[in-house]
Amino acid sequence: MDASLLGELASLATALCWTGSATFFSIASRRVGSVILNRTRVLLATVFLLLTHTALLGTPLPLSAAPERWLWLGLSGIIGLAIGDAMLFQAYVLIGPRLGMLMMAAAPVMSALLALGLLGEHLRPLEWFGILLTVAGIAWVVTRGRGPLLDRHQPHYVRGLVLGLGAAACQAGGLTLSKLGLGGDFPALSGVVIRMLAAFVVLWGWTVARGQARPTFARLSQDRSALLPAFAGSIVGPFLGVWFSLIGVQLAPVGIASTIMALPPVFLLPIARFILKEPINWQAWAGTGVSMVGITLLFLI
Repeated sequence: MDASLLGELASLATALCWTGSATFFSIASRRVGSVILNRTRVLLATVFLLLTHTALLGTPLPLSAAPERWLWLGLSGIIGLAIGDAMLFQAYVLIGPRLGMLMMAAAPVMSALLALGLLGEHLRPLEWFGILLTVAGIAWVVTRGRGPLLDRHQPHYVRGLVLGLGAAACQAGGLTLSKLGLGGDFPALSGVVIRMLAAFVVLWGWTVARGQARPTFARLSQDRSALLPAFAGSIVGPFLGVWFSLIGVQLAPVGIASTIMALPPVFLLPIARFILKEPINWQAWAGTGVSMVGITLLFLI
């Protein structure tokens, strides 16, 4: 199988994993809040990854990796997983998940531009068309899917938009830096371990410095019903999903991989309609169709 196609399939697997994690995390966050959930998922994912790396590669950490790999992948984890996700979760609080997801739809275009500038990845005109068509479809789904978007006159509206765009930029930067650190045949699993470990150190270092470690565990012990969805979401999201995402950017152009990974709002529609029994209007289904045409172009080119 062509390496680029394999990377695109890994990116599609990433989108499916993130769709599942979004479902599980939405349940958990209602019970313990987004801040506690963010700390918990990074902690659980770090443990899963260290155990998996030990089982498959014989050591918990890739200590033999060159310093520059630790630098690029570590920065990628801090920017993409620690700072970016924190900004995204706060954007969800300020402007709601739908408008937050709309801001994240800009990530594929940002990724393609960053990859062009930093990695010299040139996309053909038809590939750019496929990316823009997919992003347009995702934006259509988010804005026309279910109910109105947040009133722009509500408090913190502009701050929420800035945080959402910042999260998109962090995701784009994180994926691009990941590709710099994954050059050659470096195992994607080792790259994920470095990324997640860097995010864990920053996020939990900040948590400990603020004296929030004990309250975090106390909050989880008070509502243990959040542990199961948090556990499941951590497996399919920051564990498997991030692992697949690095395989995607390692084998396929960053802009194309990022575009395919941005599909969870589209994949969540069938879940909302057929599992949660929520009404979905025709505009949302039309946006899904546009996105699918764009993704098909990227796979066939």
